Amino acid sequence: MRKLFVFVMLFAVWLVLSGHFDPLHLAFGLVCSALVAQCSSKLLLAEVPAPHLPAAAWGAVRFLPWLLYEIFLANLHVVYLVCRPDRLRPQIVRFRTHLRGDVAKVVLGNAITLTPGTITLDIVGDEFIVHAVSDVSAASLQTGEMERRIGRALRQPAGAPPDGSGV
Repeated sequence: MRKLFVFVMLFAVWLVLSGHFDPLHLAFGLVCSALVAQCSSKLLLAEVPAPHLPAAAWGAVRFLPWLLYEIFLANLHVVYLVCRPDRLRPQIVRFRTHLRGDVAKVVLGNAITLTPGTITLDIVGDEFIVHAVSDVSAASLQTGEMERRIGRALRQPAGAPPDGSGV
């Protein structure tokens, strides 16, 4: 069941991203999706119980547009910082996450790193150590919005906002 679900998700992403629907490209997409599903189905969505797989997939579909929007806004902020370098305030931010499981933590760390102006430096247990280029970037980490959305997407109970403190 899990392998089939992962295969369908991967092939759907292949179709959307490739944009080619000729037999050769469809065959490549089928073969690649099947190989990746075979090799990594135990890793992908491993922490999501089988009955919750469809809901987790829809959660990811809802999370990705929000993440792309946040990346766009962060890009605008970085452009602003390039024009106003006096606003740069590099800092290390530490916060604890309420997400459970390695996959959820990796998704959060990668989402933070994908957002311009922040880089996840380390994850130690439940503590994230993140470099932020400005006060605005650091403050966005403190809201816990990204953590809540990832928790909803991966069907984890909602936690309180992280109790972070800038260092």
